[in-house]
Amino acid sequence: MGCVLEVDVDGEEVFLVDKDVLAPFCGRINNLAGERRGGAGRTTRRVVLRGFPGGAEAFELIARFCYTGGGGGGVAVTVSNACALRCAAQFMDMAAAEELSTAPSLVKMTEKAIEEMPQWPWQSVVDAAKQCQRLLPLADSTGVFDKVVSALLSHMAVPGDATPTSSSPESSTFRFSCDTKSSCLSMRCTSRTWWFEDLVVLGPGIMQRVAKALLAKGTDDGVVSRFLFYYLKCRIAGASADDKKAMLEAAIAVMADLDRSSVSCKGLFGILRISSPLKLAGACHDSLVAMIGHKLDHATLDNLLVPAPAGTSSLYDVTLVLRFLDAFLHAGGAHDEPEPPRLKKVGKLMDLYLAEVAPDPSLHPAKFVEITTVLPAAARDCHDALYRSIDVYFQVHTRLTDEEKMKICKGINYEKLSPECCKHLARNTSFPTRAAVQALASQHTVLKSLLRGGSGQHLKPVSPPPATGKHRDDDLGGGGQVVLYARRLDLSPENQNLRSLVDGMHWRVMELEKVCSRMKTQMSKMKAARRAAGGGRATARSLPRMCS
Repeated sequence: MGCVLEVDVDGEEVFLVDKDVLAPFCGRINNLAGERRGGAGRTTRRVVLRGFPGGAEAFELIARFCYTGGGGGGVAVTVSNACALRCAAQFMDMAAAEELSTAPSLVKMTEKAIEEMPQWPWQSVVDAAKQCQRLLPLADSTGVFDKVVSALLSHMAVPGDATPTSSSPESSTFRFSCDTKSSCLSMRCTSRTWWFEDLVVLGPGIMQRVAKALLAKGTDDGVVSRFLFYYLKCRIAGASADDKKAMLEAAIAVMADLDRSSVSCKGLFGILRISSPLKLAGACHDSLVAMIGHKLDHATLDNLLVPAPAGTSSLYDVTLVLRFLDAFLHAGGAHDEPEPPRLKKVGKLMDLYLAEVAPDPSLHPAKFVEITTVLPAAARDCHDALYRSIDVYFQVHTRLTDEEKMKICKGINYEKLSPECCKHLARNTSFPTRAAVQALASQHTVLKSLLRGGSGQHLKPVSPPPATGKHRDDDLGGGGQVVLYARRLDLSPENQNLRSLVDGMHWRVMELEKVCSRMKTQMSKMKAARRAAGGGRATARSLPRMCS
């Protein structure tokens, strides 16, 4: 024996082999350097093989193949070892060495077995897929993994008998609460998805690649979506934080390529809930937010009440909801609004959400302005709910300035307020005077429109009582002079409830005019006194616009 190799395979086992025996078949052996130790008439080299495909068992088969002169008498290539042996042969650089030899080729033997993989039993193909998790990246470079995936797909195309799944995307919205695999088996089965349970054993990376291969082969998006939720259902419980993160990121990466209608909104919120403490990769989290945003019209109030991140004083994560809304509004492009029915559903949902977040004393005014003004006008037919939420916010945040309140009030379309809400706003001291005037003016416009459309030909307008001060048309936001109708109004029955509004408007305008008159009188006296005292430079603040 000229040179003995002491081969340490991943620290699992040490083999003593003759270099001259392995060298004709393994190109890698001649290039390995090791520790030289003396001996009588022989040389010993120690070599360490790290990351050897298939471990010590595969190396032993390689050595047997070489010791039998490549005749294959000591090695049987089977469905259980073909993938590992192919990768081990690649690792030992046997393909290059065998090209120069006339002896049988282990590479060719294993490739022949792998080519026949579509005829292997289903469970053997699944086991091969599990093996590939430990054989990467060699399983990729040798084409073994692609052959395994093709074999899986060919088996999946054949209807099976029984494996669990649900029958629709929405019914697959799991709660991610299973404790054992048996709970996963309680779902109904379909012939197209009999393979779900068997592929749950795959690691996240292999699962992701198999799922994408299914899509590339034209598998229905709904089937792939249900498989992904089923996979998470069965694997999340009891997994470590790192494993959960890897599973969720793999599932999200595949879901991002699916048709939006095939992915469950409830399931996406389940993923969001599980992923919150895991800190997913930024791109992955953005993808999840975008998917939820595109299906926001299917969400519920409970879905949106996501607790604020740790370290913030707010109760709910309003910023996250704003991101959902941005994704929803721009799902069809920068200039295309969602369809009116979907938009109105989201408008109602946001009215409910605003009612929940408005009492939060830590919700910043700027953030509240964003959430009240983000939706376009077409999202709401009535602004009563929006007004009530803003009213609650003003009552909780008593230190807001009139300027801050007016910014918040921009979200209200006063013409979409009911007469009752408008009357309440006119007498609501929490709202700025300008908001009350704008509401009265817009309601006056609505009133005139209603009366013209009803029995306006029978109305007899009279001028309002003389005010103590001047009154500009634009004092009511450009709405013109408030016209009050006296005597007998021949109103249609549906307009009878506007009488109280007319009275309230009359009273409110009279009061505002009196206040303006008093303010102007006081300012005139102050200016006169200053001029008499020496003509000092005037520093008086300008009058409000409505009183000028």
